[in-house]
Amino acid sequence: MRVCGLVLAAGAGTRFGGPKGLARDADGEPWVARAVRMLRAGGCDEVLVAVGAAGDAVAALVPSEASVVRVPEWRAGVSATLRAGSVAASERSADVVVVTPVDTPDAPADAVSRVLAVLGDDPAAGLAQAVYRGRPGHPVAIGRAHLAALGAAVSGDRGARPYLASHDVIEVECGDLWSGEDVDARA
Repeated sequence: MRVCGLVLAAGAGTRFGGPKGLARDADGEPWVARAVRMLRAGGCDEVLVAVGAAGDAVAALVPSEASVVRVPEWRAGVSATLRAGSVAASERSADVVVVTPVDTPDAPADAVSRVLAVLGDDPAAGLAQAVYRGRPGHPVAIGRAHLAALGAAVSGDRGARPYLASHDVIEVECGDLWSGEDVDARA
């Protein structure tokens, strides 16, 4: 099974006060670097980072073991970012794409491992999503067989949740690992 991680880091971060792809933790480590490390440690063979707003500055923070995917239509919302990343993962012959937004810097690698573990004998046909005390969150594992249909189903600033719900996504409880909360405001 070939697994490609995808960090969604293209948004302008209007509620955050700037692109979250430029955010750093208290020690100065970029959130994009944390996300790449988490996906790799969780079982991703390679990682893509989708950039848009402040694209060059965000790309400069992407570690060398990951690849940058430029999202020219990033202003259209998360759907454009998800589509661009999915196309790039398909071009790399990924069986599964594991998606995480850049604004979940505390997400542990174990959440990725758990989501991947439930995909079964045909991971390319699978869908799995981490949930936190029953609340949907990230990471999300999307089998190759779903990428085109998912890309066609998303629009604007709506992500994959409606598609996942209508296609019997496997929910994987990860609330014992961390809160599952994204960061929408600067500390």
